[in-house]
Amino acid sequence: MTEINGFDNEYEFVKYLNGKEIQELDPMIRELIDELYPYEDSNSIISCWRNHYKQKSDIFIRINYVMKGISIKKGIKNSLHAEGISSFVNFLIEQGIERDIVIEYLKYHYADGSTNGKGKKRISVEDYKQLNQDKIDKINEIFNDEKILKKAIERFVTKGINSNYHIDALIYGEVGDFLWVTKDDIVNIILSKKDKYSTAVHFGPLTCQPKARCLNYNPRYESDRFCIQIKWYSLFDDIMEYMYNKSK
Repeated sequence: MTEINGFDNEYEFVKYLNGKEIQELDPMIRELIDELYPYEDSNSIISCWRNHYKQKSDIFIRINYVMKGISIKKGIKNSLHAEGISSFVNFLIEQGIERDIVIEYLKYHYADGSTNGKGKKRISVEDYKQLNQDKIDKINEIFNDEKILKKAIERFVTKGINSNYHIDALIYGEVGDFLWVTKDDIVNIILSKKDKYSTAVHFGPLTCQPKARCLNYNPRYESDRFCIQIKWYSLFDDIMEYMYNKSK
């Protein structure tokens, strides 16, 4: 894929789609539009624009007053979500996760011997895992309970915390070279990975980690220690695997 940032990539999709009739679209993107709008005539005109709010939908598509939200990703190490540690802990508590598991997550998150980030000695995640993998495994056992996982999918991928609406589809790639899956596909993919082992804290294939561990105490990144970040490292491979199995 060419070097184009995510912001510009979203605008490329807007520029390609906006004002076109469905019948003018290239086959791959026509397939997506037909999936989202199965009853529209091929001469219906598409409106498309970028979402200027920090929500899961990066662009919106509207055809005859019916609007759909699309998330767009590209590249590797896809970051899907970030939020403050306090709101994340509140989310865990709301899901009924027991206090001891929340405490173990906080210890993993800060890796400095504390549950509030004020410990004296910070260590790398690799060193933390060597000493505490059994505790991480216990966290993962709870986080990958299907009921909790469904709530996590909604929060981290399909709806977020700044919107009342779910995305309708996710595009991975650039105009002319991309894959796509619907919201229901995303849920199916993530749930299918709930039993996959990982040494990191995870929700299915979604890795949960601090935005930065700031082991060198750089004040520029100190605030990032108090945010969690959700990454889907295997996004491309997981979509490809799902599409292959679906086509059998």
